[in-house]
Amino acid sequence: MTTNTFRMPAEWERQTAVQLTWPHAATDWQYMLSEIDDTYIDIADAISLREHLIIVTPEPERVAALLKQKLSDEQMAKVTLFKCDTDDTWARDHGFITLVSSDGISRRLLDFRFNGWGEKFKAENDNAINRQMFDAGLLGGEYSDELDFVLEGGAIESDGKGTVFTTSGCLMAPNRNQPLSQADIEKRLMQSLCARRIVWIDHGNLVGDDTDGHIDTLVRVAPNDTLLYVACSDRNDEQYDGLHLMEEQLKCLLTDEGKPYRLIPLPSPRAIYDGGERLPATYANFLVINGAVLYPTYAQPDLDEEARQALAMAFPGLELVGIDCRSIIKQHGSLHCCTMQLYR
Repeated sequence: MTTNTFRMPAEWERQTAVQLTWPHAATDWQYMLSEIDDTYIDIADAISLREHLIIVTPEPERVAALLKQKLSDEQMAKVTLFKCDTDDTWARDHGFITLVSSDGISRRLLDFRFNGWGEKFKAENDNAINRQMFDAGLLGGEYSDELDFVLEGGAIESDGKGTVFTTSGCLMAPNRNQPLSQADIEKRLMQSLCARRIVWIDHGNLVGDDTDGHIDTLVRVAPNDTLLYVACSDRNDEQYDGLHLMEEQLKCLLTDEGKPYRLIPLPSPRAIYDGGERLPATYANFLVINGAVLYPTYAQPDLDEEARQALAMAFPGLELVGIDCRSIIKQHGSLHCCTMQLYR
């Protein structure tokens, strides 16, 4: 008799649904709600054309009315609206992290604690979303209570083969899991995520990033032992030194089989400011869904196209769909941060 084991899938594996947590007037989006609604409608449109979409919102009637302005009846049939109080919208960081079983049948839903990226922001309602969704019967599978450990989905990347990437800047940041050491945290990640190996990225951070350096703003995993990463060629850019050191570290990394990774650079968007504050725009914050890659654009046609070409190299055969994310970065996130995928 074989033992049924679990693993964290790679993002490009077949998904059952993507979660969005919709903005509303009681969030930091209040001053630009119409603008961010339009962006979320574009995201919902792109996802519901290809797979099921779960939307968490305290205002399901309002959101349904917005969606019906653009989505077809066929797309609306793929949308599930779940009424729930929320603090903010970053589903990547408060959503379940899914593990799948080796027999292809079961899934384990890991519910880690979300504490507003180290107690920077209110998070009590967002931290309670997963349990409410599960208790309502919205999601099947095995619920795993991991609430004694702080972990955001944007902080980890899986290759689907047992290697999980993360950043020391984020996981060792204050008010997350002190007094645990890096070795303690690595042990917990391997246990909870059923990983064989944790790869730590020690450099790189975007100005304006509230997450202390989430991996999904810097380095992303693609098929065939490929890493996409944010590169910076402008030595005058304040982010240059950290991104250059990150690039040098990536060149030294080896796969589980002892081979170098295939590295594909992503351009750095030209600096975007809001009220004098630089925003953390990044092309690394893309989302892979069934049959497509949704990627952020920033009204910089040359760099938007350069990013598209890099993603096409990494994900051959998948449709590339650009989403204007200039609204999202005003609250210091981007496309991937807004979404969380589920498997099986």
